[in-house]
Amino acid sequence: QVQLVESGGGLVQPGGSLRLSCAASGTIFSINTMGWYRQAPGKQRDMVATITSSGWTNYADSVKGRFTISRDNAKKMVYLQLNSLKPEDPAVYYCYSNIRRRSDRKWGDYWGQGTQVTVSS
Repeated sequence: QVQLVESGGGLVQPGGSLRLSCAASGTIFSINTMGWYRQAPGKQRDMVATITSSGWTNYADSVKGRFTISRDNAKKMVYLQLNSLKPEDPAVYYCYSNIRRRSDRKWGDYWGQGTQVTVSS
């Protein structure tokens, strides 16, 4: 069983910062890509940022220069630092990971339960 658990969402003023964390746990053999997606009400879930096991990163154009993704492979964690938050950033942020299970050595895509980010003055 594999589980992703996010933390760190909340309410912040425009221009403020938040740090999201996501911990992977369970019967994990290895982890490939980890990342963050977000979904605003009435909209599709979009990629925010991803990071490979070797540290290559990819960002949505809308967050480049403001958000930073990082990971700790030993702790099986991924982070998203959100700076200069804008009114268009509020959404439920979901952690994503491509994980190879220890039980059957098969790869699967896993999602966290989501954490709400609200930007309001």
